[in-house]
Amino acid sequence: MAPMKRYTSRSTKKEANYMPQMSELGKLPPQDTEVEEAVLGALMLEKDAYTRICDMLKPECFYDPANQKIYKAIADLAAYQRPIDMLTVTDQLRTNGTLDEVGGALRISELTGRVVSASHVEYHARIVSQKYLARELIAFSSEVQAKAFDDTQDVDDLMQLAEEKLFRISQNNLKKDVVQIRPVIEMAIKQIEEAKKRDNNMSGLATGFHDLDKITSGWQNSDLIIIAARPAMGKTAFVLSMAKNMAVNYNSPVAVFSLEMSNLQLVNRLIVNTCEIPADNIKRGNLESWQWDQLLTKVNILYEAPLYIDDTPSLSVFELRTKARRLVREHGVKIIIIDYLQLMNASGMEYGSREQEVSTISRSLKQLAKELNIPIIALSQLNRSVESRGTGNDATGKRPQLSDLRESGAIEQDADMVCFIHRPEYYLKTSEDGANNDIRGLAEIIIAKHRNGATDTVKLRFRGELARFENWDEKDRILDSAFNRTTSDDTPKQVPTQPLMASDALSNIQMTQEEFLSRRNEDVL
Repeated sequence: MAPMKRYTSRSTKKEANYMPQMSELGKLPPQDTEVEEAVLGALMLEKDAYTRICDMLKPECFYDPANQKIYKAIADLAAYQRPIDMLTVTDQLRTNGTLDEVGGALRISELTGRVVSASHVEYHARIVSQKYLARELIAFSSEVQAKAFDDTQDVDDLMQLAEEKLFRISQNNLKKDVVQIRPVIEMAIKQIEEAKKRDNNMSGLATGFHDLDKITSGWQNSDLIIIAARPAMGKTAFVLSMAKNMAVNYNSPVAVFSLEMSNLQLVNRLIVNTCEIPADNIKRGNLESWQWDQLLTKVNILYEAPLYIDDTPSLSVFELRTKARRLVREHGVKIIIIDYLQLMNASGMEYGSREQEVSTISRSLKQLAKELNIPIIALSQLNRSVESRGTGNDATGKRPQLSDLRESGAIEQDADMVCFIHRPEYYLKTSEDGANNDIRGLAEIIIAKHRNGATDTVKLRFRGELARFENWDEKDRILDSAFNRTTSDDTPKQVPTQPLMASDALSNIQMTQEEFLSRRNEDVL
């Protein structure tokens, strides 16, 4: 077959330079216009050809601007579910006002005469896509190289910009094929079998908070979990308590990105949490001799804990992606915690509002969770509407709602789970609610959204002086252990065979000497 007469596009100078020229390199950009023409001809030859390649190509994938316009006309016809052939494409180009620019009806007829069938259209489309991706990478690297030679450019800003653009290229060209259900079922069964082998029968990462783990079965891989609360509710204390449980009790590697607090402040909180010494004493260094002994003994469990802390301020989502990949690859990190989402940024991109930027950040976090196949927990602030609800001694009206999420409804949309922290005693003037229940130390974890499970409210105990959350029944459990008591209905509680010193329990729970001795005497009597 005689080669087709080459058409010189009448596109404007701007269109002709739709990507950076590479004359400086002495090479033409990667392209194959003959394959492009074969693809266009095949699309107009068979009615189902477009559906087979539509997810591979977009107009800018074509190197020749005229071919871009023809493909756009084909895509327009498909969008309106109209037939795609030589006549309809010619008519659509005429409607778009670009028929003359591509060479008129004669050019369209020449394209259809170029191919005999559309049997190889997918193979040819993949070539066009690969050439386009190569051009994108060359243009990207050339831009970075040019800016790197510019002494006025800040290197850190340039690195973030480069990473952001490379991320865009990879995301725009990320394609996943459909799979038959059989291998997916096999994966699901394998996951169930692995969960059965675990002592706790959980499919995800255990938090150490038993009632919470019962509802969630642990934090699940690829999930984005938002934990939100008003200031002073204990968001950081909650995730640090959880991170300590995971790293120390379950040996699960955890990464914490703290945008608000320095790594030293964070570690001090962990020391208070673990060593059970009031924060004020730690801050002032005002420790009794037994407290020093307790500090030096209990802090040992943190030394080798697989807990990684990054306190980069104003962390960008693109910088987070790079660090997260490295942490997973080099340290096997199983979960990432971010404190907190509103302090992050998406530098290198322009947004019309902060809400749009937060939307991009939350969407990127969800994509990162899927890419790394680990759960990501992001703390979030609630807006002030919480404070305006309810009056006086009414803590019920202060309970957070999904509509209270600050700055963006996209956070709720992107998250697989949204949890709120609510401490009623913070708002009440007394230590009792309307039902005369003692709520001192009560913290509620409200699961307001759970894409793959039930919503519910979980009780935890908050101990402010230790900046620690623990299981609601932890105090009773420690007492039962100290007094050698059992909680079974058919087994009588046992009396300790030896007298116990108050300091034995005081080192484990917050209790005055008088309270401890009173409880001990009750059991003995």
